[in-house]
Amino acid sequence: QVHLVESGGGLVQAGGSLRLSCAASENIFSFNSMGWYRQAPGKQRELVASITSGGTTWYPDSVKGRFTISRDNAKNTVYLQVNSLKPEDTAVYYCNARRLIRGRWNDYWGQGTQVTVSS
Repeated sequence: QVHLVESGGGLVQAGGSLRLSCAASENIFSFNSMGWYRQAPGKQRELVASITSGGTTWYPDSVKGRFTISRDNAKNTVYLQVNSLKPEDTAVYYCNARRLIRGRWNDYWGQGTQVTVSS
């Protein structure tokens, strides 16, 4: 059973920063990729950052230059540094881990952490 535990969310003013953490219950290199998604009320969940086991990162244009995903292998933890926050970044942020097993993708999710940006 894979467990992902997020932390670091909170209330911040526009222009502020937060660092979100996702602690995994096992070696993060056992996953093909890890990522951060967010879901705002009434909207679909969207991917905002990902990192492969090889270290390749990806961001959508909406957060590029403001969000940075990184990892601490010794702590089995993935981080999301979020800077220059905007009110539209308000959402629940979820950590995701993906693993390919016998040709099928398996997704694991954390419980989410709320980020609220005030204007």
